[in-house]
Amino acid sequence: MDVPSRRPSFRLSLAAVTAVLCLHLAVYAQVAQPAPASTTSATDPRIASLLDSLGRVRTPTSAAISPDGNVVAWAVRGEHGSELHLTGIASPRPAQPAAQDRILSPDTIGDTTRGKPGACTASHPAWSPDGSQLAFLSDCSDSSQDASGQNPSNGKLQPSAQQNLFVWTLAANAMKQVGHLRGEVSSLQWSPDGKSIAFLYVENATRSAGATAAMKPWNGVYGEDGVEVERIAGVDVQSGRAGWISADPMLHVYEFSWSPDSQMVTYVAAAPPGENNWWVAKLYVQTVERSFCSLPINTPECGEVAKITLRSILDPTKISGPLHGLQIAVPRFSPDGKQIAFIGGIMSDQGSTGGDIYLIPSTGLKPGTEPKDLTPNRPASPAYIAWLDDHTLGISEHVGGSSRITALDLATGQDVPGLDFTFPETIYSGDDSMSVSLASRSPNIALIRQSFARPPEVWVGPSDNLQQITHLNDALKPAWGNAESIDYTSDGLPIQGWLLYPANFDPSKKYPLIVSVHGGPSSALTPRWPTATYSATPLSALGYFVFYPNPRGSFGQGEHFTQANVKDFGGGDLRDILAGVDLLEKRFPIDKSREGITGWSYGGFMTMFAVTQTTRFHAAVAGAGLSNWQSYYGQNSIDQWMLPFFGASVYDDPKIYARSSPINFIKNVKTPTLLLVGDRDGECPAPQSLEFWHALHDVGVKTQLVVYPGEGHHFADPAHQRDLLRRTIGWFQAEMPPK
Repeated sequence: MDVPSRRPSFRLSLAAVTAVLCLHLAVYAQVAQPAPASTTSATDPRIASLLDSLGRVRTPTSAAISPDGNVVAWAVRGEHGSELHLTGIASPRPAQPAAQDRILSPDTIGDTTRGKPGACTASHPAWSPDGSQLAFLSDCSDSSQDASGQNPSNGKLQPSAQQNLFVWTLAANAMKQVGHLRGEVSSLQWSPDGKSIAFLYVENATRSAGATAAMKPWNGVYGEDGVEVERIAGVDVQSGRAGWISADPMLHVYEFSWSPDSQMVTYVAAAPPGENNWWVAKLYVQTVERSFCSLPINTPECGEVAKITLRSILDPTKISGPLHGLQIAVPRFSPDGKQIAFIGGIMSDQGSTGGDIYLIPSTGLKPGTEPKDLTPNRPASPAYIAWLDDHTLGISEHVGGSSRITALDLATGQDVPGLDFTFPETIYSGDDSMSVSLASRSPNIALIRQSFARPPEVWVGPSDNLQQITHLNDALKPAWGNAESIDYTSDGLPIQGWLLYPANFDPSKKYPLIVSVHGGPSSALTPRWPTATYSATPLSALGYFVFYPNPRGSFGQGEHFTQANVKDFGGGDLRDILAGVDLLEKRFPIDKSREGITGWSYGGFMTMFAVTQTTRFHAAVAGAGLSNWQSYYGQNSIDQWMLPFFGASVYDDPKIYARSSPINFIKNVKTPTLLLVGDRDGECPAPQSLEFWHALHDVGVKTQLVVYPGEGHHFADPAHQRDLLRRTIGWFQAEMPPK
């Protein structure tokens, strides 16, 4: 997340000035290393049991259904890493006896035992179009030499540090590694003709691509040295030859899909650094030359890329309609190849998708025309799309705080009758937000479902008759109370939220309330089962009401609602939250003297802002928050996201940034506030939390700052994840304990 390439790059001499603050913070991070469980402020004996229960959750990460709808490949985190399972849906067929309920791993493919994982991991399953083969990623390697030229494995498959691409042929029960990769690989997609597999690839990657992963330590020329570019690469399945598909080495690709004839790809891309420029990405169409050479693929013999044709067919900054200056995601060719559908709208994070569905000719827009908005004024936020035929788009979308699967008839502009299924849950089938795996020759779908009441499991079947096929978490029962959808109005807007009752709720007693604000702001809180990391849900198990509002700015009520807090961060959305608290105080036995607020990312900002605007909250926990939008603009690695939301840079309109900055109202704060952040967070840099902590100390408010070394915006270390939750619970119990 370096400075955008269209702006002058900061040199190391300038970076060194800011490094003084980072050095101070790094020193503090060492002092504030997470303490052992026995030394934290949380002493309730129930907490250890609760954390243990949350740590036993087994969360499926992906589910892919075969084209005939008879087999589901699904991955789950196991004791030693990701496991890939195969579960048959219909009766086993003679040609596929190995497809029934087994664990698939390259190092155990010849083993006839069932249900026994190998030493290697396996994940990200993708079926070939005819269903005869399954591609996946594994850390197994068939290389007979390591980097030093030694032969430690005698050519046998064994775990390595590198994820590689494997293909399993069902009928022969045969496995082969295709390509020898040296970098980060993701998003496997077979070409429709079944000859090639394309994927996103960062050659010689040093970190995960994306804004939420831990940033690199500061070193060298900022914005120039060590920049890594994610491109589309591909492999010929039969020969194993690999090469680049996306032609321009200076375009960072975020998402892509094949044309139905396998001759083209469409993708969303921008100039590097990729962490920052997704918000200004364009839509491209490119022909594909598949005379692949071998990876590494930066050699002269890979000159085939010169034969391709690359065109930018949509630049949101160059159009004048409702999509002007906003974001695009999930591009999909129509079955006849003539059109491309995508989701467009205001989005605050890549991967957290919501907006309207647009249509554009695959040849590009004619002069004076705009993309066609297929869903104007839709009271929901589509997040994932898939063509069912040339005239119908399958949709999964946020509606209120729930998830809905439906289909749009392009001829009528209306939803297809009978295809409307709403779940008060979180759904997904892979890395894409709200994705659903479709069987091309069957009505069956596969997806992962979870809610407050039900832990994550894989479900399969027709949309109106889904059946649970995994039982990973049958032994787990919710320790928290029941959930209820709360609907109300604020400033004339319809607002939805979720209320968790305290465990063992007794209406004759008074209970404390925790308000938990989701990140984004372009996101939505849908019900999900908590794990052993930051979450307010476990507080319900300890005797608290927990309120999850979806205020203006959220997905779920249409694009106008999502844009309703543009240029108004902390204004209308805080009024929506407080109106919800007012309603809860009237309807439920809530002790007004024991109300708290928490949130992560934008929710961390809202926590900081709320305690500067009202004293009704008696404790606060702000995770990865933002205290000063003016200083944040120059500190973060993703400044491009701010222009659509603030309307101008901080240098052009500092007042609009100032009026939403909690630091400017710091003398109003009375609320004890805990601050949590990773020291390599590029989205919400640690100096923002340090600035708030320092100010609270100056005005005499109880506060504590915990900085976690090596962590980005999303924490990776399980010990740090547990510590986040332990400290969050402990802070609220100390400041506003249940009675």
